[in-house]
Amino acid sequence: MQLDLLISKFQQKDENAFETLYNMYSTSMHGVIYNIVRDHNIAEEVMQDVFIKAWHKSESYDATKGRFFTWLLNISRNAAIDKTRSKGFKNNSKNLDAEYFVDILPSQDDLNNSTDAIGVGKFISLLKQKCIEVLELLYFKGYTQKEAAETLEIPIGTVKTRNRNCINELREIVLN
Repeated sequence: MQLDLLISKFQQKDENAFETLYNMYSTSMHGVIYNIVRDHNIAEEVMQDVFIKAWHKSESYDATKGRFFTWLLNISRNAAIDKTRSKGFKNNSKNLDAEYFVDILPSQDDLNNSTDAIGVGKFISLLKQKCIEVLELLYFKGYTQKEAAETLEIPIGTVKTRNRNCINELREIVLN
């Protein structure tokens, strides 16, 4: 079935369209969410919430503003970040053992593992190092722009400009 027709049926609350889109995108969304929350059970829970939210807010998707995948990706990323900022998540994190934290230490291959979950690693690796650093922090680690600025030790305005320019570069690479 053509994607535009499938999305249209999804917006009309067609359950088969929901199931098809869920099967198409759930693995990618789970990967994005997991890279932020670092817990498979929580990632699964957030992912299901994302699809329910998308179902209820499907009329807000506008194809003229971007692809459905990107719309869903933004919902997923925001939901995962919201989850990490919730009081319950923070309280549960206080009680974790050291094994949990070994897996989240930054490493050279962190970006490759993160982006491979949604298949954009090959595109991001073509960007300049400064773009890779900003995109990794903002989109794959869930940092705020302020946190990214502090981590990279650059002004927040520079983070915002790099983010915008790097996303535009990435868009050019992907679309060509």
